[in-house]
Amino acid sequence: MYNKSDIELKVAEFLLQIKAIKLQPTNPFTWASGWKSPIYCDNRITLSHPAVRTYIRQKLAQLIQEEYGAVDVIAGVATAGIPQGVLVAQELGLPFIYVRSKAKEHGTGSLIEGEIVEGQRVVVIEDLVSTGKSSLQAVEALRNAGLSVAGLVAIFTYGLQQADDNFAAAKCRYSTLSNYKALIDYAAEHGFIPKSEIEFLNKWRENPAEWGKSETA
Repeated sequence: MYNKSDIELKVAEFLLQIKAIKLQPTNPFTWASGWKSPIYCDNRITLSHPAVRTYIRQKLAQLIQEEYGAVDVIAGVATAGIPQGVLVAQELGLPFIYVRSKAKEHGTGSLIEGEIVEGQRVVVIEDLVSTGKSSLQAVEALRNAGLSVAGLVAIFTYGLQQADDNFAAAKCRYSTLSNYKALIDYAAEHGFIPKSEIEFLNKWRENPAEWGKSETA
């Protein structure tokens, strides 16, 4: 049984406990884009924790079956989506491929690694969805290679409107195990952050590009 709300909170709990997610509203991080952010997420850390890794593998596999039905192949997005994708492909007994961030500059010049067959139905695996830009580059590469992309799944999403808009424009569904709202709810309820900071943290998600410029903690 796939219970969405329970899984959202359980994954949030795991990510906070192993410090794959850090919340620092009073000392924000700076993203490569220049945005100031109260949250930093590194889901690669889940790979170092067998119990967490197993739970995420199983729930991503269930999510694929629940949302997308039968698929022919699993595709990971380089680099963080590759190990998660391998684990999920193994769980489902499916072939695995991965999409490079750019084509190889030697040999075959491949952008997609692994054996593909035109018309195969594929689900893409990511560790994290922020704006969706890099994820959708992988989706486009797979479509250009003749594969049918059923959708994309990830461990976590920041829940940004920009991501929703980008996926909608690309006509690609996406689903995640957990999200920013569930994370903040769990963090506040279990003492990872003061409840007084919830509103401040929610303002970031509403307008991340401007949050660090106009808000101070």
